[in-house]
Amino acid sequence: MKLSFKLLALLALLSLNVLAQQKAQLFSVKNAKPVDQVNVFLGSSADHGQMSPAASAPFSMLSIGPQTYPKTHTGYEFLARKFEGFTHNRFEGVGCQGSGGNIFIKPFLGNDPAQSTLIKVSEKASPGYYEVGFENKIKASFTVLGKAGKHFYQFPKGPKGFYFDLGYAFNGAFVAESHEVNGNTISGWITSKTTCGVGKYKLFYYMEIGDNVSWKVVDEHKMIAMLKGELTSVGINIALSAVSIEAAKNSINKNLFNTVKEQSKADWNTNLSKIAVNGDLESAKLFYSLLYRTMQSPYVISEADGTYRNTKGEIQKDKEIRYNGWAIWDNYRTQLPLLSLIEQDRYAGMVNSIADLYHSGKKDYAGQNEPSNTVRSEHAIVVLLDAYRKGYHVDFSKIADSLVKEVNGLDYKSPDKALESSYDNWALSEIFKILNNKEKSDFYLNKALEYKKYWNKDFKDMTKNDVDRMQARGLYQGTIWQYRWFVPYDFKGLIELDGGEESYLAKLDEFFARDLYNHANEPDLQVPLMYNVTRSGYKSQYWMHQLAADTVIQNYFNDNSRGIGSYIGKIYRNQPKAYLRTMDDDAGAMSAWYVFAASGFSPACVGWPIYYLNVPLFPSLTYNLPKGKTFTIETENFNLKNKYIKAVFLNGKPYKKNFITQEEINAGGVLKIVASAMPVKISDTENWISSLEK
Repeated sequence: MKLSFKLLALLALLSLNVLAQQKAQLFSVKNAKPVDQVNVFLGSSADHGQMSPAASAPFSMLSIGPQTYPKTHTGYEFLARKFEGFTHNRFEGVGCQGSGGNIFIKPFLGNDPAQSTLIKVSEKASPGYYEVGFENKIKASFTVLGKAGKHFYQFPKGPKGFYFDLGYAFNGAFVAESHEVNGNTISGWITSKTTCGVGKYKLFYYMEIGDNVSWKVVDEHKMIAMLKGELTSVGINIALSAVSIEAAKNSINKNLFNTVKEQSKADWNTNLSKIAVNGDLESAKLFYSLLYRTMQSPYVISEADGTYRNTKGEIQKDKEIRYNGWAIWDNYRTQLPLLSLIEQDRYAGMVNSIADLYHSGKKDYAGQNEPSNTVRSEHAIVVLLDAYRKGYHVDFSKIADSLVKEVNGLDYKSPDKALESSYDNWALSEIFKILNNKEKSDFYLNKALEYKKYWNKDFKDMTKNDVDRMQARGLYQGTIWQYRWFVPYDFKGLIELDGGEESYLAKLDEFFARDLYNHANEPDLQVPLMYNVTRSGYKSQYWMHQLAADTVIQNYFNDNSRGIGSYIGKIYRNQPKAYLRTMDDDAGAMSAWYVFAASGFSPACVGWPIYYLNVPLFPSLTYNLPKGKTFTIETENFNLKNKYIKAVFLNGKPYKKNFITQEEINAGGVLKIVASAMPVKISDTENWISSLEK
């Protein structure tokens, strides 16, 4: 009896311990902060995201980060031990070998910077903060709030100083600079080439270095600031501006380092708390680490008084905050739609900033007088239409002529360009419909419908031997198989072109069965959702779950390779080598794709305020919306094995649709998704399908 009693007691104790461990592995915003879950080192090693752990603030052009040897696109490699110094801007997650890397600073010991080596021995970082310790006992810490940042260095005793290179930039992108040294301050402007080196941007800066410094000029762009006396700690204040040196000076933050660090952390937490997840702790860490990446760009370019520079370099003024730093071809599909939900106060300014591009003579890539680093802006017209239909103000009448000029100049030379250009023609047709101009609306609708002749020519016959070859027939970063689905504006017409639903489904099934899908790049990013326009919507539910959270096979990569070292595993991992080989985050595009998939809804067609449903990756999530409203997605029968939708309820009532609208989300309420391990093959839901029918 005693033995039995002891055994029962032991089992009870073990059971309680297991329950305690299980409880400890759950996350809830009721007892933990989203900001504390973020791993800023995710995607910072090799070509697995092209992200950095730099100290940054939401949508700030200033990010203070390390320059390692060797480096990746953002100047940093997680595995590197040798550091060259620190710089003050970078475009997170983009290709073309990255860009930025301005205002280089290296702390050093002794009297010769070249003889002082920085070897990493410790490192930690979190949103808004980065620190690193070196073998030579130098320790460097950085924090950023808005456009202002602070450095804090700890040194051993002895001679020491800072080496500055104002002509430093990634990939030889430096163009020109001018600076002035005045006591312990240095200020000026720098012009560098933008991402991909197409255009140029100009930034202004103001910097204060401690109290006791003596300057030595090395050459035209390089100088040394020696620290006087036996200082063992010193701070540097810096601020950037797209407007002027004076504006940068006015942004300098004089508060104590730790005060600014805590303010930055609180600011990040406010932004990250726009979505509250409840569930597995490790899943929450991945979710918030990716959500963090969706809030790096575009950059605020206006000052507190409303002044900003447009893309002609001209000074303008407006009450509304202005933004620049676009990667629209990459992130119009996911990141911008996400911001339209979670950053609604900011998004109005982003939308008007995109419209402003047309006043300045918009190009697909950067111009020569950009107010910040930027990449590209194709499909901006689709973003504007999408925003208008989501309730954001867009004055199309003021930019209609510029929209016409852009669309009339579109390129149809390659098969992919023909489909992409047709998308913009459709958007312009819809805009003229909004403007009550039937003649022009019909004209551009007919232009959009011409996609059918291009599709029949290049995408109908899938027996040709080049259909699975990267860049065949002049395609950009994709295959015929991957681009054939790019008709988001007319899925109904696509099904008809493909020979009807049976043929369409057979081709989709073959596409996934042969692992022809490429998540390392954007051209086919919408394809997992494309079963939703048929009676086999459960297959979209399967693939959204599989790609977001389970093992997949990937044969295509962003370096245009195929079948070389196929990848088998999860795509999204919370580690420095986070993504597929060669997969860029593309300014938050790929992170936002995951955030949507994990939330249980994803954009059906940018230009329509419609989201297709899938089973979320959490038991519950809540979107915190303006005016105190909340939209909660609950999953009944939650289990990662239950990836199919059995039933849906909105505010307690049966919801017989496979989609939800932005208006329904913004209205607030509770969407309950009943999950099942078995697919529901016979469904009575209303399926949304895009169509170009007149």
